Amino acid sequence: MDFDLSEDQREIKRVARDLLQARSTMARTREAAEARVYDEALWSEVVSLGWPGIAVSEQYGGQGLGMVELAVLLEELGFACAATPLLSTAVVASVIQCGGTDAQRSRWLPGLVSGSVRAGVGPRELVLDGHGADLVLAISGEQATLLESFDAEPLLAVDATRRFAHVRGEGEPLHCDAPARFAVAVAAEVVGVCQRALEMTVSYVSERRQFGVPVGSFQAVSHRCAEMLLHTESTRSAAYFAAWAADADTGRLIEGAALAAAAAATAGREVTASAIQNHGGIGFTWEADVHWLYKRAELDRALLGGSARHHGALARAAAARLRVPVAA
Repeated sequence: MDFDLSEDQREIKRVARDLLQARSTMARTREAAEARVYDEALWSEVVSLGWPGIAVSEQYGGQGLGMVELAVLLEELGFACAATPLLSTAVVASVIQCGGTDAQRSRWLPGLVSGSVRAGVGPRELVLDGHGADLVLAISGEQATLLESFDAEPLLAVDATRRFAHVRGEGEPLHCDAPARFAVAVAAEVVGVCQRALEMTVSYVSERRQFGVPVGSFQAVSHRCAEMLLHTESTRSAAYFAAWAADADTGRLIEGAALAAAAAATAGREVTASAIQNHGGIGFTWEADVHWLYKRAELDRALLGGSARHHGALARAAAARLRVPVAA
């Protein structure tokens, strides 16, 4: 059985990587973060490529693809640490497509796909892109609520590349395993963040010399890089399994999402923190770029709710499949 991406999925990945390398350099990310604004020129290009609607039916202007293709895009957005609202917009659009009513789809999907409607998503106390949003998908445990009328209080978060808010309001429950799909999307982004941190670190320790040899040849440094690779690849496998489970409708989405979220919550912190440490004294400076990756990973970890909750959910899901009683 072939577990690799299909040719079409690899092409999506290639186009995304090429665009972001040209349009979302770390210098552009830094500029947007320091101004605390999104890169609107980049967002316009993202919208023109149809990425917000990649998992939305063609009936509403989308591309009619699925969670795997969305995960491919989000991995690349994480790799670039791009300053765009793609994650929130695309996730809310995909969830409405999957679990919304016909009226909700007709009302919201065309605008989300075209970029004219902005959406927020996340736990109420930390909603990604909640301030200024037209609607919010509020996540609470295994429940999700679509808020069309709400108050949003802006939050200043350590990740200045994106916007966050504390949201209050009431709305209608939205099903389709929305929290699991949100977790899969965030985990896919973390994969990209970790991959970028790993590549930057390997490049640095290969060039930086001490005592006449590259510091990467030191056992402690090489072991730490190996652990970074292990965390990155483990999270990638878990994230894409969960995305596949969402598309294949095998009944494994809850289990897969818990596995991916637990792996991502741990990997994001471990890999990006190791990247800073392996960069030595320069890694702790404002001029170094690795801190943007650490901050993105920390806010993604907060959006996921840490790893312990997902370990519990994973245990319950596995026990249910095996019909083994487990305490709540």
